[in-house]
Amino acid sequence: MILVLVATYLGADPRQVLNLIQNNQQAAPNQAAVPVDPAEDKLVDFVKVVLGETEDVWTDLFRKMNKEYKEPRLELFRKSTKSGCGFASSAVGPFYCPADQKVYIDLAFYQDLKDRFKAPGEFAEAYVIAHEIGHHVQNLLGISDKVHSQQSRLSKEEANELSVRLELQADFLAGVWAHHLEKNRQILEAGDVDDGLRAASAIGDDALQREAQGYVVPDSFTHGTSKQRVRWFHKGLQTGDISQGDTFSAADL
Repeated sequence: MILVLVATYLGADPRQVLNLIQNNQQAAPNQAAVPVDPAEDKLVDFVKVVLGETEDVWTDLFRKMNKEYKEPRLELFRKSTKSGCGFASSAVGPFYCPADQKVYIDLAFYQDLKDRFKAPGEFAEAYVIAHEIGHHVQNLLGISDKVHSQQSRLSKEEANELSVRLELQADFLAGVWAHHLEKNRQILEAGDVDDGLRAASAIGDDALQREAQGYVVPDSFTHGTSKQRVRWFHKGLQTGDISQGDTFSAADL
């Protein structure tokens, strides 16, 4: 199913994730998160470092908006885990749960990112985390609640369009984070940005649908095309300006 593919290869809209999770409730609902393999220690450390970098950037940006940034929590898992949104299998992939304000990362996803989607590199991995943190930022700013309230009154196609705009904004916010990370720390190396752009392109709805079924159904898009995802991530990266990320008013995505 396309929804599962989209959710698997980049964290889905939190409410879509919730629906998928609820459908999995019957599968070992009391199963705890699988312990991390010691061989994955390096990756675990990397994910935690990236999370810390997002906290530094967003704390500063929220302060400049006269707001307080509430740091999300992180849970790493393999195969399955329990979240504030319910039981989640690996089919969900990386996701953000607004109920407990936690980011859930299935470590096995990163191997898929390298092998299946040909998007290796640490910055590609960091982009995935930054996208989920983008959803956390949207949650804190009240954007997600407004969108989901509107979706409940719309047709499926119209609700999907709002979902695309929400996801593209999360991509933009990931770019904003990367902009300020580089501005503050100057740690990006040659090729890092290309890795992030490659990851964004690989997991566009059109790319995923072509791979799964050989054709695309635009009305079913929930995350945006490869071109759109790259465009909004790049815009955030170039500007670093949150005010330029209003995907909901944009005539051209």
